[in-house]
Amino acid sequence: MQSKNIFILFLTCIFYLPSYAQGRYKEFKLNQNGDTLNAILPDGKKSGKWVIHVDELRGEPGYEEEGVYKKGEKDGFWRKYNLEGDLIGVEHFVLGSKDGLQQYFTYLGDLVREENWKGYNPEAPYDTVAIYGMDNNEILEYKLVPVAPYAVKHGEWRYYEPGSGRLIRTEQWDHNNLVKPKPPTKEPEVASNGKKKEVEKTPEMLKWEQKNKNKKKALRDGRTGL
Repeated sequence: MQSKNIFILFLTCIFYLPSYAQGRYKEFKLNQNGDTLNAILPDGKKSGKWVIHVDELRGEPGYEEEGVYKKGEKDGFWRKYNLEGDLIGVEHFVLGSKDGLQQYFTYLGDLVREENWKGYNPEAPYDTVAIYGMDNNEILEYKLVPVAPYAVKHGEWRYYEPGSGRLIRTEQWDHNNLVKPKPPTKEPEVASNGKKKEVEKTPEMLKWEQKNKNKKKALRDGRTGL
């Protein structure tokens, strides 16, 4: 009797879930496990878990990516694979914008690049735009418009040597501007006794010091090491 009830419940799930999805989504797919994928809401926005396939095009390799859509935008962690199924990237989004650490790999699994991005503020999804008259620059009204998702390079980018994992280069970005590295500060040489190492003086320097020993305002002119 119990087995019969389980079988009836199983059949109910098979027929009910697709009909429920049909009522909730405009379009959707089911995977082999019966999970809903690639769903589109009645308002046209993508929703839930998606698997996207991109074929090779004009020499660019194809790939597949999987992740979740929220409010019609990519959100959270997305994983990218080559067409052989090897993981080649892990990206993080906040409502359509890359945000935080992104990692990219070779097909062998070697980490080759780490990027840091700063996404737009999802708490401020609208911007105010001025509407001008046709024949003059007079502002007729202000209009609220949705802000397109965007992201800027922000933070440290790291590049690694495949195979060894050795860090070979770093870049520092500040809101899409590459920050020029500061020249290293030369530390004063220190002798074995812990004191600042004196610069070895040339014969010309010693001769100049002896000649100008009692002259307070004597200046070296740069000739022959003076």
